[in-house]
Amino acid sequence: MSTLKSLFKQTFIYGLATVLPRMLSFLLVRLHTDESVLKSVADYGDVSLIYSYFVLFNVILAYGMETAFFRFFHKEDNKAKVVGTSSISLIVSSVLFFVLALAFQNQIANVIDIKAEYINLVIWILLLDALVIIPFAWLRANGKPIKYAFIKILNVAINLGLNLFLLLWLKDLATESSLLASIYRPNFEINYIFIANLVASAVTLLIMLPFYFKITYTFNTNLWKQMIRYAFPVLIAGVAFSINETFDRILLDKLLPENIAKTEIGMYSACYKLGMFMTLFVTAYKLGVEPFFFSHANTENPKKNYARILEYFVIFGSVILLGVVVFADVLKVILIGDEAYWQAMLIVPIILLANLCLGIYHNLSVWYKITDRTKFGAYISVFGAFLTLLLNIWLIPKISYVGSALATLAAYASMMMISYYFGKKYYPIPYNLKKISVYLLLSIGLSAITFYGFRGNYVVGISALIVFLGLVFQLEKNDLRKLLKQS
Repeated sequence: MSTLKSLFKQTFIYGLATVLPRMLSFLLVRLHTDESVLKSVADYGDVSLIYSYFVLFNVILAYGMETAFFRFFHKEDNKAKVVGTSSISLIVSSVLFFVLALAFQNQIANVIDIKAEYINLVIWILLLDALVIIPFAWLRANGKPIKYAFIKILNVAINLGLNLFLLLWLKDLATESSLLASIYRPNFEINYIFIANLVASAVTLLIMLPFYFKITYTFNTNLWKQMIRYAFPVLIAGVAFSINETFDRILLDKLLPENIAKTEIGMYSACYKLGMFMTLFVTAYKLGVEPFFFSHANTENPKKNYARILEYFVIFGSVILLGVVVFADVLKVILIGDEAYWQAMLIVPIILLANLCLGIYHNLSVWYKITDRTKFGAYISVFGAFLTLLLNIWLIPKISYVGSALATLAAYASMMMISYYFGKKYYPIPYNLKKISVYLLLSIGLSAITFYGFRGNYVVGISALIVFLGLVFQLEKNDLRKLLKQS
């Protein structure tokens, strides 16, 4: 239980580092979907489309080095060598990308059909974000979650503050100040969104800059080759994951008629954000559990702990699924500023369940990470990406963004099941499938009934939530007592 408590504490703090910034970023959704800020749903579709490319290039620029850093930081005796080698690798690759991308920014803009002025800002942001990958990984590996959380929260606070200033207040203030009048430009809202992001990323790098003055710049070629071999499958898996996560917006843009594509993307992206409650939980959990997997791999009975961790994850994830579904129509009013976006609300339960499956997959992925079989992670993710592309291409022309949501669910659910199958073969963990299945199926069933059958009936919805929580208490009360006694 003590190891589980340690994990929960780490996950809680990393959760703050993830949940609080994302909660602030929810305000950005509210801001950007306000018709007085971005003039149409299609404009928000443009912003969402650009951020879809962001996700893909962030993965490429990290090229799995963060995960490789964790593996070799815990594996090697000479940790300074690991830090130096990984840092030099990312500095060189990031600067090289920056120079090439700036040189060919007009060609890139033509290929992906995005204005070159946006591309220029995006290139700078990608560089700054890449340069803090290893510093942030170093904080996590050295058990400094509070500092990690503070910097992450500050980043989004700056981003949010600048969005508010540039999008809401600058226009009025420009009439009273010649200095601000020189900054303000009409019809520049999308640029302002990325300028705010750029400044936040620059401040983050400035705070993390002392890391680069403290480390030993030793580049070990043999170690780097080992790290790259370990990282390459992680890169492939990351690219595949980015396809699963965001490529649907790109395909919606390509496969739908031009006159409705951006509007459909805007509605889909806004309502997709309600599924972010599950994403917040999954991301916070992943940040806490990944170092835990590696650091406890050689303890007395790691498999038992891994099994219990999955049970707790499914419990919390199932509660989030049902809770968000029950109160989805309340949340949409709070988080989405314009009724024009609400047409896509029917995707919310699908996206929540998809992200829950993804979280379970992250749990199950422990077997290939600690046995150095990361190539399986790549195979599984590539399969998921292939399925995503295939289903999107088939379904988008028929049912638009609903097809994208179903494709996401199918991809993550299949990845979850494939990982479990191979995990039984290479690193069998005694998961309590009976209990996990009860939680999952009951949560899914109650969610479907309340949303598609009794949507808006809060007597039925809250009763379903109480029933589920009561079952959890009955099945877990003994472990809860143990945790409370140890506290």
